[in-house]
Amino acid sequence: MSSSTPSVLLREIRKAYGVTVALDGVTLELRPGEIHALLGENGAGKTTLMKTLFGLTQPDSGRIEVDGNATVIKSPRDARAAGIGMVTQHFSLVKTMTVAENLALSEAGLLRVDLAKARRTAEDAAARYGLEVPADTVVAELSVALQQRVEILKALAAGCKYLILDEPTAVLGPQDVDSLLGVIERLRDRESMSIVLICHKMKEVERVADRVSVLRRGALVASTVAKGMTTKELVTLMVGGDGAEPVARATAAVRESAAVVLAVRGVSVERALGGLDDVSFEVREGEILGIAGVSGNGQSELVYVLSGTLRADSGNLEVAGSVVTNATPSELLAAGVGMLGEDRHASAVHHLAVVENLVLDQLESVTRLGHLDRGAMAQRCETAIKEFEIKATPDQHLGTLSGGNMQKVLLARLFGRSPRVAIVSQPTRGLDVVSTRYVRSLIAGARDKGTAVVLVSEDLDEVLELADRVAVMYRGRIAGILHAHEVTRGRLGEMMAGVSV
Repeated sequence: MSSSTPSVLLREIRKAYGVTVALDGVTLELRPGEIHALLGENGAGKTTLMKTLFGLTQPDSGRIEVDGNATVIKSPRDARAAGIGMVTQHFSLVKTMTVAENLALSEAGLLRVDLAKARRTAEDAAARYGLEVPADTVVAELSVALQQRVEILKALAAGCKYLILDEPTAVLGPQDVDSLLGVIERLRDRESMSIVLICHKMKEVERVADRVSVLRRGALVASTVAKGMTTKELVTLMVGGDGAEPVARATAAVRESAAVVLAVRGVSVERALGGLDDVSFEVREGEILGIAGVSGNGQSELVYVLSGTLRADSGNLEVAGSVVTNATPSELLAAGVGMLGEDRHASAVHHLAVVENLVLDQLESVTRLGHLDRGAMAQRCETAIKEFEIKATPDQHLGTLSGGNMQKVLLARLFGRSPRVAIVSQPTRGLDVVSTRYVRSLIAGARDKGTAVVLVSEDLDEVLELADRVAVMYRGRIAGILHAHEVTRGRLGEMMAGVSV
């Protein structure tokens, strides 16, 4: 049961970046023993507001009170001292270190680190909160989902009383999502913790949130009890209207006579922490093949092989009949294979402008006599901004864009060259409702123009909405492939759990 007295109060917080107002006098209360969902479109100011609370961003005006006392938070160290922890979308782990070593790093100010103690801390915290991770494993060897768990453990192991979770389930599969939501509920009920949940998945909000606050264009437009609020009402508050209609689920059967554009034949990869075992499938022109499965069942390895960043130990890849097994990323690009990776931050250069990021993988097309043709780049950028509805200027640094607009830039880079094959991994992870609908419409549009699309997604709603066929991965193998009209949630769930089709 939450208290009506706020444990944290952000009062009249304002933040502007030049002429762009990110936060327009926002006042927000966080109460003990409460899960507070913070909603809004990408760019609405949610993450900026929480970065202000955690000391990653300094407000232009306003004040923060913790337990009734005015508190100056100029850095994450100040925030941690006040009992505030934050798990951001962009991981802050040192990937060459182990899980235990990463947890030890969070104990700022120590001249010597007791790794045995750090290991015990990691194991105890993992057991206590139900977030098991191997303490002695190097972070780089962990899946994205396990790396996210380490970030959560870092905050919890530090003993925070106020926990900010920025899209914590975005990298988790369905089973892990249920587990994490249970952890969040236990933290509220047993620890009386104040938890801020930045989230775009309305089902998760409905399940765990006690209160909901909605930001729109930097302003707080609603803060209310979550119980009784419908998804439609929340989306209306977020976008100021009913929003765009969702993309219709694919219903047209792929013509059997359509040409096979991508063929994966018996591909295997041996890795210590998982791999691929005799994976085979085909994707035809004008088809979306959805790849579903619980995180860590070989999806990432499959994407790495298809993008040329991981070598197959056996088997073959063919594009339009030509063998491209273990080709380099540039060779695959030349063969007509385009890629959107699961981590948009790793696929972009934040300090470069939008105009430069749009041509990073095709510099030869805008090079004249050894020099970049800035005029051609600018023209291409203007076209992309208009066609893909990117809310940015050509010279704006990519790192200043919202997640949705950053993803639009990467999709413009992918689909702007009309690839024969598009490998699209977790395309709407962390995006708001409106951005998600738009991105899905781009993927469906590419399919309709004849592109063969491999859609790797842990969001079952996304797979069911877009895919013409669905392949389920389990322990590095293809558990089965179903046509859209054959798919049911129950059947997919059985396949994802390893039950025979």
